[in-house]
Amino acid sequence: MNKIVISASRRTDIPAFYMRWFMEQIQNKYFEVINPYNRHVSVTPATPDMVHTIVFWSKNFGPFIKGKFSEKLIEMGFNLFFNFTINSDSPVLEPNVPPLKERLKQLDFLCNNFNPEVINWRFDPICFYKTNNGGIKDNLHDLPVIARRASEYGIRRCITSFMDDYRKIRKRTALIPGFSFIAPPIDRKKDMILRMEEKLTAEKIELYACCEKDLIDILPATSGIRKSSCIPNDLLIKIYGGSLSLKKDAGQRIKNGCGCMVSNDIGSYNLHPCYHNCLFCYANPCSVS
Repeated sequence: MNKIVISASRRTDIPAFYMRWFMEQIQNKYFEVINPYNRHVSVTPATPDMVHTIVFWSKNFGPFIKGKFSEKLIEMGFNLFFNFTINSDSPVLEPNVPPLKERLKQLDFLCNNFNPEVINWRFDPICFYKTNNGGIKDNLHDLPVIARRASEYGIRRCITSFMDDYRKIRKRTALIPGFSFIAPPIDRKKDMILRMEEKLTAEKIELYACCEKDLIDILPATSGIRKSSCIPNDLLIKIYGGSLSLKKDAGQRIKNGCGCMVSNDIGSYNLHPCYHNCLFCYANPCSVS
């Protein structure tokens, strides 16, 4: 029987805010998960004989590292994989994320303590916006620095996407005088992502696009950009061996180009609110004073 992959979590930042809770459930040997759409409660096993890999998603692995949780989980017999979102410093877009210098130190730690093959660097999402100061801005200013450091640490994959301007995001930004996100035309996105690919290729990093099928479809044949799989069960088998389902995750945006394979996400938008307060978040971030 195939083991499962635990996703921790697309819905919140467990490594930054909820590792104590996570470890309590590991000790209990299961997670009770409420489906955010139909409220159905399911049980996800949490023992090494049932779990192939735990995939952690975070913008701040500082508390995870400080608590030595990776050492504890590995000692229990779990395999680990990391989706680490490292964007440019931007107090406007990501007000409660640690400074870039600190996040790069965290990446250095992970790469020194794990095979860099088990780490996806996510630069996500790419944003364009206007403020009272005028002109259109983006969040790409620190990309060369991050790419250079990531390459030095051995990272070979970068995953990106362009921000989706959901209605709840527009409601949120409407409260900020003079601020608005800009949705660039697809030709502008094409030019931008090809320039990004050129910069990353120079650093020996491959670029993957998350849920950007329409964009990938118009890229030139010379481009090496492919659709991403942030839950890459085929890669997990290659790294750790064993057996996993290679089916696509029907709960994700397959039609939009999501390449994620099946996993069990154990996070909750409501029970585990994220305190990063990112302006572009598609969930409902907490208000933090």
